[in-house]
Amino acid sequence: MSLLAASFVLGFALPQSASGQDFDFSGFVAGEVRAFPEGAKFPDQDDSHISPSLVLQPELRYRWNRRDDRITFIPFLRIDADDDNRTHADIRELSWYHAEDDWDTVVGISKVFWGVVESRHLVDIVNQTDLVESPDQEDKLGQPMLNLNLLRDWGTLSFFVLPGFRERTFPDDDARLRGPLPIDDDDVSYESGLEEWNVDFALRYSQTFGGWDIGLAHFYGTSREPRLIPRADGDGNLSFRQRYDLIHQTSLDAQYTTGPWLLKLEALTRDGHDGDRFFAAVGGFEYTLFGIFESAADLGLLAEYLHDGRDDETPATPFEDDLFLGARLALNDVEDTELLAGVILDADQEERIFSVEFERRLSDSLNLEIEGQLFDNIDENGLLSGFEKDSFLEIRLSWFF
Repeated sequence: MSLLAASFVLGFALPQSASGQDFDFSGFVAGEVRAFPEGAKFPDQDDSHISPSLVLQPELRYRWNRRDDRITFIPFLRIDADDDNRTHADIRELSWYHAEDDWDTVVGISKVFWGVVESRHLVDIVNQTDLVESPDQEDKLGQPMLNLNLLRDWGTLSFFVLPGFRERTFPDDDARLRGPLPIDDDDVSYESGLEEWNVDFALRYSQTFGGWDIGLAHFYGTSREPRLIPRADGDGNLSFRQRYDLIHQTSLDAQYTTGPWLLKLEALTRDGHDGDRFFAAVGGFEYTLFGIFESAADLGLLAEYLHDGRDDETPATPFEDDLFLGARLALNDVEDTELLAGVILDADQEERIFSVEFERRLSDSLNLEIEGQLFDNIDENGLLSGFEKDSFLEIRLSWFF
């Protein structure tokens, strides 16, 4: 972190005579209520049907040198009434960004997103998943990094050095959405002898040409997905132990735009777990009906196929042979009202995961979000068996400042 500290010193000491300085302070505070219609499946889980929490995320940005330099600080805090692990703080971003004509760089803690599909962010591997936030795995922890991007006519080449591994967050032993067994946060093992101090590396090439957006990447380092290994303590109590392996992962994300069609693909091949090298992919389309019923609203129809060929010696996934169907409604009104609803259908076990996301701005500073998941027809012997009673609806009211 010495480079980051130096960037702060330089950022505030040197640019005072430079033009284009500005300081922004913004963010949000949110009240959230998560409702579980059914009682808990396991006797050691909290059986509360209503679980409130409070979220605070301020954002500070300082720019100088004609806005070619920027320091960003985004801390995050959640206080949850029922899940001790969900009560947590994180630094989502604390970084220095510098831009030149044909390159830019980020030093510090930051977030990077790779991917194009809707149902499962398969190739997004730089940042660790903040799983206590939501089971959809879309929330990420901040990752220490050195990132250099070379901006050329033939594409962008991005180099990442990632020092300092972040373990995945999991719900507490007695919390809802924890799965079939408690996950031991104190018994974690690594393949690397450096454990969480192993330095990871990533390289990505991206380019846009015609209607295509293409990304090719390779990652080497500690897997963001742990293998969960069951074990019993001296009293016979079962729990999962986390094991983080070193992996090589090569991936492709591609999107083609033509008229109302978006064709999407994410694919990867990975080696390094105790199992064999495997291939996984998510591909499909989004077709948009513009101005439905002679209104300003647009309706997008989505379909994606999910395949994952990993074996039993790799981190388990329920998405081996699944189909996602969904719809996205954008009213294009002054309140930015949007609704996304979908279902993931398991082709083998006929399990179904329904999801809904609704968002609407109530005023210039107030925003309403509704999110939910429904676990239906869950196989009592499958990977999702621990979640069959944990269907939920979440309502969040955010005040932006």
